[in-house]
Amino acid sequence: MFQIQHILFPVDFSDRSRAAASYAEEFAAHYDAELILLHVVEPPDYNTALTDSHRQHAEGFDKFFGHGVLQKLRVQRIITHGDATAKIIEAAGKHNADLIMIPTQGMGVYRRLIIGSTSAKVLHDADCPVWSGVHWEHVLTPEKIHYRRICCAVDLKPHSAKVLDWANEFARSYDAQVTVIHVGNVEQTGDSLPPLVQLQQQTGSSAAVLVEQGEPAYTIARLAGELQADLLVIGRGAESGIMGRLVATAYSIIRQSPCPVVSV
Repeated sequence: MFQIQHILFPVDFSDRSRAAASYAEEFAAHYDAELILLHVVEPPDYNTALTDSHRQHAEGFDKFFGHGVLQKLRVQRIITHGDATAKIIEAAGKHNADLIMIPTQGMGVYRRLIIGSTSAKVLHDADCPVWSGVHWEHVLTPEKIHYRRICCAVDLKPHSAKVLDWANEFARSYDAQVTVIHVGNVEQTGDSLPPLVQLQQQTGSSAAVLVEQGEPAYTIARLAGELQADLLVIGRGAESGIMGRLVATAYSIIRQSPCPVVSV
């Protein structure tokens, strides 16, 4: 059942984290959800000076979000020590998170292919949906964040029903329109349409459908841009293991998407 009652937002006090904070604030206000702010202090390595670690640790959540912002929301503040990925996954389970919101750091082509960064590990390990964003050319205030057009990319595997269900319910809560995207090596009149029709019927969806050929990650990101999507919903897969929830295609879609992505 679709619900967003507890939102976990890991905060590392970076510019990327600050840009994502507006989205976390908007979600929490829209759904009247508890916003769980988590800062993980990791052991410093040779790339991190102790003074930097201490400075980030000391900076308060209220100062980071702005005076008075958090007083309007139901907020829980957590500061812990250890491995960031492990602590994020632990907190998500402990606090029954319905959504984890974490920005994705772009660090070159190899990040599309391997599980490397904290965000990629969270995308792989988390049981709940994960919101992520890459492009922050225009940082919006919560008041300017709108969801009018939602794209939902499906691969027609069994997990697609859960992905489309999430997109449909999210769209209803914002009175938004959904477009279903399927990228496959078949013609639009070929064998892919009956499964799409079946998926629509299974989920009670009346969304518009686009079927295209091409490289999935590039094509999905391109269509999201052409449709001026405010959010892209994709599947990470339902299976655990090294090739389970997060595969190269999903992370590549996230890396290329012009809008934030929720992976279900």
